[in-house]
Amino acid sequence: MSQLEKIYGVHAVEALLRHHPKRVKQIWLAESRNDPRVQPLIALAAENRVSVGQAERREMDAWVDGVHQGVVAEVSPSQVWGEAMLDELLDRTEGAPLLLVLDGVTDPHNLGACLRTADAAGVLAVIVPKDKSATLTPAVRKVACGAAEVIPLVAVTNLARTLEKLQQRGLWVVGTAGEAEQELYQHDMTGPTILVMGAEGKGMRRLTREHCDYLVKLPMHGSVSSLNVSVATGVCLFEAVRQRGAKK
Repeated sequence: MSQLEKIYGVHAVEALLRHHPKRVKQIWLAESRNDPRVQPLIALAAENRVSVGQAERREMDAWVDGVHQGVVAEVSPSQVWGEAMLDELLDRTEGAPLLLVLDGVTDPHNLGACLRTADAAGVLAVIVPKDKSATLTPAVRKVACGAAEVIPLVAVTNLARTLEKLQQRGLWVVGTAGEAEQELYQHDMTGPTILVMGAEGKGMRRLTREHCDYLVKLPMHGSVSSLNVSVATGVCLFEAVRQRGAKK
């Protein structure tokens, strides 16, 4: 049991059962949970021969650091992909790929929200540096609402070198920076694009910035100077979605 992770929340556990059922070893439901919302989850568990047990809510509260909604699963460890996964994904992708780079985003809730938005926007993969970055945790999976189970999270040792390799494959690197001269809505994002979002507060690191082909900014008309990174990521990704839809 010590090697297993505890994933919690209805959406996160249901997504695991749908996409990676072999990772799920045991599901626990709070004694009070037998409502229609968990019936599809129970059916999926039965279909995949995963045992469903009951536990007291107070006991479950001690298992996880977050709102578990009366649903906790014991699963095999999280999968974070290596850099080789990027070549494999790009080799089998048709059309103009869209990738997301999070340069030093350390807050688990921001990472989870970015994964959820990236999945909704059709992003091929999310790339993060191995050091000084949030990774897949139960809290990230809970916020991601299932997206962490379907979109590849790729951790790389040297982000600048990874960007160089992707540029050699014909992708354009678009970084976000408050001091950029060009606004997001003026930039063409219909081609093979890597969107780079900087860390909370600090923005992109110098080396990352130097490897960007373009820098863009969001127009800010109020008293605040910047947006939360997950909100800004959503705005940028769905501008790319809008442009690509209009082009078709």
